[in-house]
Amino acid sequence: QVQLVESGGGLVETGGSLRLSCAASGRVFRIRDMGWYRQAPGKQRELVAHITSGGTTNYADSVKGRFTISRDNAQNTVYLQMDSLKPEDTAVYYCNLEMAYGANYWGQGTQVTVSS
Repeated sequence: QVQLVESGGGLVETGGSLRLSCAASGRVFRIRDMGWYRQAPGKQRELVAHITSGGTTNYADSVKGRFTISRDNAQNTVYLQMDSLKPEDTAVYYCNLEMAYGANYWGQGTQVTVSS
């Protein structure tokens, strides 16, 4: 069993920063890609950032230049550094791990609220 534990969410003012982390535990091996998604009230979950096992990244246009995704393979952890936060970034953020053997795992979600 693989479990993902997220941390780092909270309340921040417009222009502030937060750093989210997601640590995997359990039978963790052969991790392929990692990503961050978010879901705002009344909206579908959307991809925010993605990083491959080789370190290639991509971002949603709405966060490009403000967010940075990174990973620490030794710690089985993925991070999302969020700078210049805007009220429209308010959402529940979920981390996702894609395993080489085909399984997907999700974190429990962490709330990010940006006040205007």
